[in-house]
Amino acid sequence: MLRRLGFMVMAAVLTAAPTFAQDEPPVQLTIGGGFTGVYGSASDHIGNGGNFTIGALFNNKSPIAFQAEYGWNGMKQKQLSLPVFPTVNPLTSGTPTDFFADANMQYFDANALLHGKTGGKASPYGIVGLGYYHRPVTITTPGVGYTTVCDPYWYACYPALVSVDQVVGERSSNDFGMNIGGGVNYKVGEHSSIYFEVRYHYIWGPTIEQSKVPTQPIAGVTPTAPSSLKANGQFLPITVGFRF
Repeated sequence: MLRRLGFMVMAAVLTAAPTFAQDEPPVQLTIGGGFTGVYGSASDHIGNGGNFTIGALFNNKSPIAFQAEYGWNGMKQKQLSLPVFPTVNPLTSGTPTDFFADANMQYFDANALLHGKTGGKASPYGIVGLGYYHRPVTITTPGVGYTTVCDPYWYACYPALVSVDQVVGERSSNDFGMNIGGGVNYKVGEHSSIYFEVRYHYIWGPTIEQSKVPTQPIAGVTPTAPSSLKANGQFLPITVGFRF
């Protein structure tokens, strides 16, 4: 997916790169919003959502501009069913109980934009950069009792029966990541424009270790699952916004 997206971005930019005419202001404010898709293993644990971005774009006379940006991506609540036991006795039968995970993804990133300034109003561009990502998750359940849960995207791994008040709570992870994508800028004024943009974000998340082999199967983990699980993130925001 990442390779195909990179080829598409470069092809679009190279077709527009030969001529550079219109001068942009040295600094532009960017603000936008749209839809954020969740991909990879994370899609089974957190839902798709929406995004909001705000940043500053620093233009110069070369085809490369630089951007500093903050982004917020709110994810739709995800519901999972895990067995909850009335006591710590592993021989008791577990009752399927709903657990809910609310999550969001926030980031600060620095990007380089490669764009072609043509004589027309529309100009495509490519974008690539690095960022620092904050991903909190809140877990809630109406159940009481004991359960086992090992979910890297909830940043929790309890290989033995524990009371649900130890599973329910707020956790977060702060990690580095990268993004690559492209878009189209359409001028609506002398120094203002509307843009449509698609970007792929990849986050290198923490590794969640299982401390020991459980006597009972862990909810959400198959018997052949590895002893360590990674909470890497893959997101695809689709954004429409303004530059002025």
